[in-house]
Amino acid sequence: MPEKQTQNFFQNNLWQKLVAFIAVINLLLVLFNLSYLSFRDFYYNNIPLLVRIYDPLKGIEPHPDTEAYLQTVELLQHQVTLNDSSVEQQQDLLASLRQQSIYLIEENPFAAANKLSTFAKLKHRLEYRMQTRSSKAAFNRFWSESYLSPANISEELDFFDDKIAPLLKTNYYRQINANGIEIDNFWQIDLGFVIFFALEYLSRTFKVAQNRTDLNWWEAIARYWYDLLMLIPFWRWLRVLPVAVRIHKSGLFNLEGILTQITHEPAAYISHRASTFLIVRLLNQGQEVVSSGAIADILFSTNKEETVGEDNKIDKIIDRLIGLTIYQVLPEVQPDIENLLRYSLKGALRGSELYQTVKAIPGLDQIPRETIEQLADYLAQAAYDVLINSYSDAEGKVIFGRLSENFAGTLKQQIRNKATQDEIQVLLKDLLEEWKLNYVINSQQRNPEQTLAEADQLQSDTTIS
Repeated sequence: MPEKQTQNFFQNNLWQKLVAFIAVINLLLVLFNLSYLSFRDFYYNNIPLLVRIYDPLKGIEPHPDTEAYLQTVELLQHQVTLNDSSVEQQQDLLASLRQQSIYLIEENPFAAANKLSTFAKLKHRLEYRMQTRSSKAAFNRFWSESYLSPANISEELDFFDDKIAPLLKTNYYRQINANGIEIDNFWQIDLGFVIFFALEYLSRTFKVAQNRTDLNWWEAIARYWYDLLMLIPFWRWLRVLPVAVRIHKSGLFNLEGILTQITHEPAAYISHRASTFLIVRLLNQGQEVVSSGAIADILFSTNKEETVGEDNKIDKIIDRLIGLTIYQVLPEVQPDIENLLRYSLKGALRGSELYQTVKAIPGLDQIPRETIEQLADYLAQAAYDVLINSYSDAEGKVIFGRLSENFAGTLKQQIRNKATQDEIQVLLKDLLEEWKLNYVINSQQRNPEQTLAEADQLQSDTTIS
């Protein structure tokens, strides 16, 4: 490879890896955005900075009801800690908390954020703490003066901070735009990626159309349709397809092993069903052709229809088979043919009347056996030579051609016989039915995964060699 082509190859490969890496980053951001609400509680408790940064993009803000509830509790804790409030102020705060608790239970501010499980966990914890199955009774008693005595108020407020407040803090409210849709400004992050991939897609398809004569630009765009999934602002999870293709083509990561394991079992059973369907379908079509008598029509039809290649293919096949038999097969089995002819001629000579007559003449009954054997050898060799030379000779070939033509004509005439055709059709149809049944039975007995494993092993061995 010339140095300039080598440099272009590595530059192109490096560019493909860079584009694939950017696509992976974009896909990770898309997946993070899609899963953010599901994992927001985890982020809130472990990565609060991330929540403070990303919540505004999703239009998330603290829910006013739960936020007011927490502020009232915080004010009560502040007064208890400083011990600078009067009994009347604490009673007012406890009364406010009881009222807000009833409102929370009845209005359920967690429903808007689809956090019903969190609200159920909150109520269950307080019910268990107060040993009651009524949420309203539990909250009323918990925020009562009789329960929060000076001896245990600090302990109970600590329980609230540890078990109840974290659940209240994770609740949120999402802003809604003029169209009644929850705000999601992820497009502000995604827009730069979309512009980049749009420009890259247009330039790449244009380059492909320039380098190939069988594709124009629009056809190249249609050929790489899956890259358009990187540009749509909805159903962004579909980008996993073009990203996987880019990773595989660029070699950024080796996905071969992962893809093999993911697709192994489905591919095995799909290929098994497809191959079974294909074989059974072909055999059924073969039975239909046999039953309709189309084979005889195809073989012996003299109609001048559209043909492929040479005419008179049956005659040429027969002539080719005769030539192969005489020039290729017979020389290989010449000793066996000679032995067969020799044996037959010996038997014929010994059984002939001439031999018996000569043997009965006095003085000639001692004709050596070697004479008969020599004569048989001569006749066998002569018969073999006649067979070979007759086909190579022009006149002999004409005789062979006449024999072949008469043989083929007689065979065709006999095959055209209705009784013969019916018998052959029944036999062929039954044979195809046996093949079909045996194939289906054998395919069911064999594990398709084992077959796919053998195919993978063969492909691996071919690659290594």
